[in-house]
Amino acid sequence: MAGAPSTYRLQLTKEFGFAQAAAIVPYLKALRITHVYASPFMRARSGSTHGYDVVDHAAFNPELGGEAGFDTLSAALKTNGMGLILDFVPNHMGVHFADNMWWLDVLEWGPKSRFAKSFDIDWDLLPHRRKPGVLLPILGTSYGEALDNGDIRLEYDAEAGSFSAYYFEHRLPIAPQSYREILRAVAAAEAEDGPAGRALLSLAEAYRRTGIPDAESAVRLRSALKDLSGAGDVIRRGLAAFRPENGRTQAHSLHMLLERQHYRLSHWKLASSDINYRRFFDVNSLAGLRVEDRDTFDRVHKLVRRLIETDRIQGLRIDHIDGLHDPIGYLQRLRRLIRDAQGTSPRPFMLWIEKILAEHESLDPFKACDGTTGYEWMNLFSHVLLAPDGYEALKETWRQATSLSPAFEPVLLEAKRRVLETLLVSEFTVLTRLLGRIAAGHYSTRDYSEDSLRQALTLFVLHFPVYRTYIRGTTISRTDRIMIETTLGEAQRDWFAADDGIFTFLRDVLTLDLLLPGRTAHSPARVRRFVSKLQQFTGPLMAKSLEDTAFYRFPLLLALNEVGGNPAASPVSPADFHQRMSARAQAWPRGMTSTATHDTKRGEDARMRILSIAEIAGEWTANVERWKTLNAHLVKLADGRRCPSLVDEYMIYQALIGAWPLDGVTPSFVERLKAYVHKAVREEKLNTSWLDPNAAYEEGILAFVDGILNIAKSEAFIASLSSFARRTALLGALNSLSQLTLKATVPGVPDFYQGTELWDLSLVDPDNRRPVDFSLRTGLLQKDASISSGQWETGEIKLKWTARLLDLRARHADVFARGGYTPLAVQGRHADHVIAFTRSHKEKAVSIVTLRHFAPLMEDFTEWPDFQNIDANISIAGTRVNIARLLAGCPSAMLFHDDLSSIGNESP
Repeated sequence: MAGAPSTYRLQLTKEFGFAQAAAIVPYLKALRITHVYASPFMRARSGSTHGYDVVDHAAFNPELGGEAGFDTLSAALKTNGMGLILDFVPNHMGVHFADNMWWLDVLEWGPKSRFAKSFDIDWDLLPHRRKPGVLLPILGTSYGEALDNGDIRLEYDAEAGSFSAYYFEHRLPIAPQSYREILRAVAAAEAEDGPAGRALLSLAEAYRRTGIPDAESAVRLRSALKDLSGAGDVIRRGLAAFRPENGRTQAHSLHMLLERQHYRLSHWKLASSDINYRRFFDVNSLAGLRVEDRDTFDRVHKLVRRLIETDRIQGLRIDHIDGLHDPIGYLQRLRRLIRDAQGTSPRPFMLWIEKILAEHESLDPFKACDGTTGYEWMNLFSHVLLAPDGYEALKETWRQATSLSPAFEPVLLEAKRRVLETLLVSEFTVLTRLLGRIAAGHYSTRDYSEDSLRQALTLFVLHFPVYRTYIRGTTISRTDRIMIETTLGEAQRDWFAADDGIFTFLRDVLTLDLLLPGRTAHSPARVRRFVSKLQQFTGPLMAKSLEDTAFYRFPLLLALNEVGGNPAASPVSPADFHQRMSARAQAWPRGMTSTATHDTKRGEDARMRILSIAEIAGEWTANVERWKTLNAHLVKLADGRRCPSLVDEYMIYQALIGAWPLDGVTPSFVERLKAYVHKAVREEKLNTSWLDPNAAYEEGILAFVDGILNIAKSEAFIASLSSFARRTALLGALNSLSQLTLKATVPGVPDFYQGTELWDLSLVDPDNRRPVDFSLRTGLLQKDASISSGQWETGEIKLKWTARLLDLRARHADVFARGGYTPLAVQGRHADHVIAFTRSHKEKAVSIVTLRHFAPLMEDFTEWPDFQNIDANISIAGTRVNIARLLAGCPSAMLFHDDLSSIGNESP
């Protein structure tokens, strides 16, 4: 990948497909973007707004324009000298409905399906059932109600000669082995002495003798049905024998037929306790794939391989790497595929992984990739820009406003427990049963009951601090061993039953020590399967508990509640920041650097606005108390609960600060905020939830939002919040430009999420996936390139600064693509407000200076500052440089060195 790459993320949809993406390529080229970074564009479920519900990895999505549309985009990129990065989904596929041929084949043939090994299904776990099967939690009512109401119908496809049951849009193939039963019932219903009826009965009897052992036999049977004159009409009439509107006998007939299939239909809520296929988190319609299987890997990567061979993609972002059986092995195999596909003409090819690193967690096991998609750097930017004193003051504000402790760990622990007991019960049950079977497999451990093992394992996963370990085969790293043993120690401290060695047994299983030579003979296959499934479980548990529960329960400062973040992490000093960046330049110089993605909890500039609250914490505290008083008349009781709760009210005020429109509240803004609040309180899982909605609370809190944004009811509140919001908007804009400068100049590949070259004040998805006005941005970019703070509210200053930074990267490509990182010493009264460093390669160098903690540097918050009062300087190549002289309306500046002796200013 030549030059200093930068990526621009596009969310492709039916309304914004390949043709629309091709149309904006010249704009992105003018912005100096080097690579379009596209959301998944393989065939996905019809109407998909994100592309992650892939139903065919080997085909382009026709709703985006199909292969012809892709060729148009590819040609536009080639013409403009740009590359393409694909967001690729190897972990799961969209299932249910009637569009995934692999899944339909599995439903039809069960474990004998040629695609059965592609899905992670525990066939023998369905209770009260002799036949192996997969649970299908697709019903909106109980199974019995759906059956009696006629919502499940048996249908015949005359063109295919096949039978399927249907539940609204869901197709449920009937196993060919059951056709004889259907044909006999149809023939009986249509009077067996009719020619067509007798022919159907004869066909049924023929297959009673020969059977239908395989797909080839099924093809012959279907062909015979299609060719049978008059059979279609007879069958359709005869299927009344399975229609419940004709009486309970018929409903029972359909039930008995369904019971003999390779699946069991159920209410969707049973998924939380009884599901027996691996899902993407708790999404029933996304089934996990086993890409560790060679055939599955080859099928899933067929189109990707073709695109690499023809040089039509230049990089991949691998979605949800931690969901795979063996992430490290997968990346190694993928690198081999890339190498083989490129053949004798290898070209630069970037490979990033969506991997969330916990604090102090290393990416070292993933040497086969170029780095993560950058959540850790996004959070690092927030923490280095966070005002430490104000953050400490906000902890006391939180305590006063909510009557809760500012400690986050208990919140996360309780969130994990809630998720474990509700959303992921099924997956955890599979694990505990497997652990019980391991214990029962030898006389020395069979007295550990499944209940005791479940309790011990519960404590382990509750205290587990990262997303997963990476144990492969019989190999465990020292890091993973220490983490497991430390976690078990914490779990054991919470254990109140008799300690009869159960944690020693659990340690030996988790570390594979149980399989060492000379140990008792437990089943190696079961032990390895348990460890593998546990590694695939802890990631979803952490994600659902941390990002989708605890973050919503703990809005002490919402700017810190971001994907991959830790709301309790301390602010970062410039010295610590430099240390992290120096290490990154050495180890992961090509990792992605993101400040907004399709998954972030709020827009990058909304985050900076909220972050600035810590710079004027005293004003925030006073305002919150006033707002609570002004809005007290809108607080109601819902089922005996305060509505909104104190926590939710505090969260709403911060959300308003982040997204507040400076040109006034509009009906669309009110609806956007209500959608955000509705999602937030359900994710919080305290007063309502997705599984068990509390209508009274939800109606009450949405009425509260309506009320506080109604000028007739809340004029004083709106005036007060608007005044404070303008101050945080100005501070936030300054923080945003500093964040932007860091993203574009530190080691790594900066990524720009669609539309964020203007102020990004979006809320959580789907709000952050709204259409982007590219004509507006194109027009602004084509205007005078000079940067002015006069109309900072429009975001034009951010667009122009983005273009300036990307142009700098292009003109000093080697410095930013290959250069080292050297911190610059800062002196003066305002030294702590400055982050300064040099990027250098050979004789070339660029020095970067940016400010932070702006409130103490400003006399008021109504006008954009000129930064001439900054008392700080840096030394470059032996020359002392006064920082105030560098800054001209922008809180950042760049200086370039041609030979490390002459200095040129790249400030606005």
